[in-house]
Amino acid sequence: MNKSLLRSLTNNTQKGMTFIEVLVALVIMVTGILGAVAMQVTAKQGSFDAMQRSIASSLAQDIIARIRANDANNLAAYATNGIEDYGVTLNPLPAITCNGINAQCTPAQMVTNDIFEWERALVGADVTSGVQNSGGLINGRGCVLRTGNALTVVVSWQGRNEMTDSQKSDGCGAAGKKRRQVVVQAFII
Repeated sequence: MNKSLLRSLTNNTQKGMTFIEVLVALVIMVTGILGAVAMQVTAKQGSFDAMQRSIASSLAQDIIARIRANDANNLAAYATNGIEDYGVTLNPLPAITCNGINAQCTPAQMVTNDIFEWERALVGADVTSGVQNSGGLINGRGCVLRTGNALTVVVSWQGRNEMTDSQKSDGCGAAGKKRRQVVVQAFII
């Protein structure tokens, strides 16, 4: 073969990428971007569920601290024992609010004030944006079950995804596959 012919054949080889190579690279890149977006959505949902569980745990600890701060003789006044769920309907504002430094409240008035404030926190009425509640749990409900000096505080709320409902709460919160619960037990002396 002629050297000049061979030289012209090697000079005519293509340089750069072909259209198919560009398409394959584009598909790989788009798949990676879609995977990252899906991962971000899942992380956001998980973060929201974790925040709801954290709020529920904090609310359960809050009512236990309120009960402990009050007179132990008023323990029965906090307990629902399956009769009603706190947070279904808000109790009216107490005649005497016991939040000020100089507030002089009896233990019975403290019970009324504590339940009012706890219910507001359950449904998010303590944090508002305009007239809309913007804090709290989704369909938050709370129960205080009492056996002697032992308390079981159950905080229920509605999750975003369906799961198996444990139904171990003595009826606290609306039963359903989206119900989530935090159960905290305490002993009051």
